[in-house]
Amino acid sequence: MPAHKIGDLLHQSSELRALSRRAQHLAELQRAMLEAVPRPLAGTCRIKSFRSGTLLVAAVNAAAAAKLRHLAPRLLEHLRKRDEQVTKIQIEVQVAMQQIGPGTSSRKTSLNAHVISKFERLESTLKESPLRVAVTRLVRRHKRSVK
Repeated sequence: MPAHKIGDLLHQSSELRALSRRAQHLAELQRAMLEAVPRPLAGTCRIKSFRSGTLLVAAVNAAAAAKLRHLAPRLLEHLRKRDEQVTKIQIEVQVAMQQIGPGTSSRKTSLNAHVISKFERLESTLKESPLRVAVTRLVRRHKRSVK
């Protein structure tokens, strides 16, 4: 199958063109929003949707949502300079959303030697399967972190 550029594929059907335009519009609104909010707050929010003039912004926690609500009039003014269709900003907490951007780190949990030995015993009892491959990888990865 020949390689195609994603842009070419997106322009092949009217549905994909519309979806692409909508995604670009949301990305532009996201950039504009990030310009208007303080840097520490930028990683805690994202544009969730835009419908009928209402921009729905998701925040990672109640504190970020409260700060965004406080900034909403200024944010709305800034966004309206970029897109006159934005008439309202609605902010909601989306707990499952991870904080994004600078300062974000994933929590890595390491297993102690006792737990690793239990996984090694489990590994030896398993037949060759995707589960055994996964357990083997887990043991190898955590053995390196214990050393």
